[in-house]
Amino acid sequence: MPPTIDPREIEFSAVRAQGPGGQNVHKVSSAVHLRFDIRRSSLPDAVKERLLQRQDQRITKDGVIVIKAQSSRSQEQNKAEAVSRLEEIVASAATVRRTRRATAPTFGAKQRRLASKALRSTLKSGRGKVSLQG
Repeated sequence: MPPTIDPREIEFSAVRAQGPGGQNVHKVSSAVHLRFDIRRSSLPDAVKERLLQRQDQRITKDGVIVIKAQSSRSQEQNKAEAVSRLEEIVASAATVRRTRRATAPTFGAKQRRLASKALRSTLKSGRGKVSLQG
């Protein structure tokens, strides 16, 4: 289960949305910037470290996640969308990936590979020039 985010640690600011939308888009601040400071959050230390090590353009050098939501005309819906995106980021950092164990091909797989290479070789060698011995 992913760690929960305390709503008091999230900071919202309303900004004007970009893109088309007629006159309404120029006068209404319906887009939302969400800011979440990873270092000052109440998340477990392991999750904080994984978040800070990510190569994500939404995470600043200071360790703050900045998410902009502007798909809806409603500021409340944009806030909800931004929070859900933040929860997805934290949930993906909370899951620990299993370390990959290197495996070698089996003996049978090696034999099949060599047999197919030999077959292809004989097929291609038969395509050469034909010498006429007369």
